Amino acid sequence: MRYKRPDKKNSLSLVEASKKEINFALSLEVNEQSGPTIIRNIYESFRMLGDALLINQGIESKDHVECINALLKLKVNTTRPINLINNLRILRHNINYYGYRPRLEEVQEAISIAKTCFIQIFNEVCKIIKTK
Repeated sequence: MRYKRPDKKNSLSLVEASKKEINFALSLEVNEQSGPTIIRNIYESFRMLGDALLINQGIESKDHVECINALLKLKVNTTRPINLINNLRILRHNINYYGYRPRLEEVQEAISIAKTCFIQIFNEVCKIIKTK
């Protein structure tokens, strides 16, 4: 972790990009070919929210774990536990670095996590960034 000057503008830009990314991912037809892309984009949307929190605090993360941990510290009310986002990180890692092909059930699980957690986390991150 490296400390820099907080950058609210960059944080807000990441937040907006994350919303566009998740909307795109959720618009894709679910099949074996689209599965890796859907999971990557859903995960990346969450990661960008975590990165936005860190950048807003003046922290430059060295890896994705720090970004995800920033999200896991949030106090948000969701119908599913937000620690499931870490499972998305591991799944995306396996897709990117080991050529893993996710099963359709795993893709549906990622979509379910996105639909039950993203907007609440998105709103909380926006509130934090806009109030600092």
